Amino acid sequence: MASGSRYVALGSSFAAGPGIRPIVHPPAGRSGNNYARLVATELGLDLVDVSYSGATTAHVLDTPQDEAPPQLDALTPETALVTITVGGNDLEYVGTFLRGSFLNTVAKPASILGRRVANRIRARVSYLKDDASYQTVSDSLTTVVERARERSPEARILLVDYLSLVGPATRPRLDVPLNEEQLPSIALMADGLAAAFAKAAAASGADLVAASAASRDHAIGSAEPWTTGFTLRPSYLGGHVSYHPNAVGMRAVADLVLRTLRT
Repeated sequence: MASGSRYVALGSSFAAGPGIRPIVHPPAGRSGNNYARLVATELGLDLVDVSYSGATTAHVLDTPQDEAPPQLDALTPETALVTITVGGNDLEYVGTFLRGSFLNTVAKPASILGRRVANRIRARVSYLKDDASYQTVSDSLTTVVERARERSPEARILLVDYLSLVGPATRPRLDVPLNEEQLPSIALMADGLAAAFAKAAAASGADLVAASAASRDHAIGSAEPWTTGFTLRPSYLGGHVSYHPNAVGMRAVADLVLRTLRT
């Protein structure tokens, strides 16, 4: 890919990088060290980064988010590279993890509230399975790729899935404030999201960057985690954004993208 080529980055917070300094666009939680910026710097590309924390596939396709237009509007016929990391918010993936962790932190797991947390997480996972929501996300991602290809027919399009939050080293209660019954449900949601990306890549012909698989041994609780754990401490008191990529994880995703582009 020639230096100076136009590169458009689409996605939600796992693309934007909230909490990773410097934050260059606070409303979007967009970092100057997210994977798109690192890739663009490495290859000398002209980056247009419209990733936005909280985005769903609808915000990429046709729905404005706050003051931002639909993300696909950034694509032009001159675009040479597109990366896409979105879909988790369609499933309330991180949101479910956050709510369960918060409630477990303020309530004893054995209490009535604690049992309600466990039931709510299980119910969410059961709903997603029965409602075929994972297939809906896969279909939406396929549509995103197809619409991107219409706008930028010469572009190489990469579906970059989500870094793993939960892996073999993640210990319930110790590394995350979920118990032995709750944590596997979150892992099932992550597996469903990764499968949705894989299906969309196969259906659309886009390249798949499987950050989820590459990061399983770098999940929360590992020796070198690529994502953050849970905290109640706000950022202005030294806290971080819970359950999101850290700077090391963003660098790792950038390296995966670069490896894909060079093959």
